[in-house]
Amino acid sequence: MSRPTVLVSSSVFFVFVFLSTAAIAGPRSPQSSNLGAQCVDCHSKVTPNVVADWKLSRHHEVGMACDTCHGSDHMTAADAAKAKIPTPETCGECHDVQVAQFKKGKHAMAWASMEAMPTIHWQPMAMTEGMKGCGSCHKLGIKSPEQLAALQKQGARFGMASCDACHTRHTFSLQEARSPQACETCHMGFDHPQWEMYASSKHGVRNELKQLKIQSDTSAAPTCQTCHMQEGNHEVRTGWGFLAVRLPLPDDPQWKADQVTILQALGVLDPNGKPTARLDVVKAADVARLDQASWQAERDKMLKTCNQCHSNNFATQQLQYGDDMIKNADHLMAQAIRVVADLYKDGLLPKPKNYAYPFPDLLTFHDAPTVIEQKLFVMFLEHRMRTFQGTFHASPDYALWYGWSEMQRDLTEITELAAESRRTGHIATVDVKPVATQAVPK
Repeated sequence: MSRPTVLVSSSVFFVFVFLSTAAIAGPRSPQSSNLGAQCVDCHSKVTPNVVADWKLSRHHEVGMACDTCHGSDHMTAADAAKAKIPTPETCGECHDVQVAQFKKGKHAMAWASMEAMPTIHWQPMAMTEGMKGCGSCHKLGIKSPEQLAALQKQGARFGMASCDACHTRHTFSLQEARSPQACETCHMGFDHPQWEMYASSKHGVRNELKQLKIQSDTSAAPTCQTCHMQEGNHEVRTGWGFLAVRLPLPDDPQWKADQVTILQALGVLDPNGKPTARLDVVKAADVARLDQASWQAERDKMLKTCNQCHSNNFATQQLQYGDDMIKNADHLMAQAIRVVADLYKDGLLPKPKNYAYPFPDLLTFHDAPTVIEQKLFVMFLEHRMRTFQGTFHASPDYALWYGWSEMQRDLTEITELAAESRRTGHIATVDVKPVATQAVPK
């Protein structure tokens, strides 16, 4: 299977799909019902909990039987492999509006973003195509027919529907998908601990109290979906996106210079500030706000949501605080990038493999051969992310202690390591050669 070698920003394009019950079609034909009865009779013995979940679903209420989604080719235990595995197109037969929205959003790019990460091809297949690790969440991204065929040939037949990442099989519950816990599996840990941030914020605490019946059912308690899926929109967009980089560049001269340095380290600008092929991929995928109008449209949507509980002045101020935190985090990040870039320039640090420029390539540094490069990667994808995401998710602990303070420590350590290498003229390197279980594309 051919894979690109450029990043589609980001790391993490995850989907939270909430299907409208109003869009579900009515009962199917008598033939479908008869065949469905056979499915239920058999699977009540073979996979009884699947049938029990389906009987709780809206699909069951409106007469949608198993063959509606799984087809009629599978009739016995011997031909189970003939059962159709649903895709977004399957769901789109009834939920066309929601699927169309999803396909325009960042979660639909989850699979492409994973495959485009240059070093993903060195990971064990069980972590990617095998649906463990990265693949467990990124599997919800849209896949081409060729990709689906290749995955099925390798034995990965399941989890292709995307929608079932949040509307889990076979209840496909709207109530479940509207709960913030539906987001927890993918949006927690290392570079995307949004769940922990939300859960520790006043928003998350109030929602938990509401679920525990301590707060009234009518009390205000925003969920992930309140802010990220306004009015049920499945695009799931934000102004700053996942990596907190956007165009046009800010007017502030220092912040502009810092953002240029970060874009250079992400490979979308070359060391001379000129666009690269990676920027074209980001544009094509529509995963970043690349003009002021599109950024402002997302900011206005968020303000409208905030205004349901807060005054416009308060909401505007809080979002501005978030912008200011990105500005400050970018200054620390750019300083650290330049320290490492100078080591490449002076020949003290070997140029990254498979990268055209003697400059940091943050997309490959999680298995970089030196400590200083790995620290730069963690500073960017963990601590800078926690600084800005913790701020916007109203989590003081993540914004300060797990974010900003760690960035300050990172910069100190990177600067010290660089000074030591200049004193000794040497940086220890390790040739990282993981046991690969899949071929690296040529």
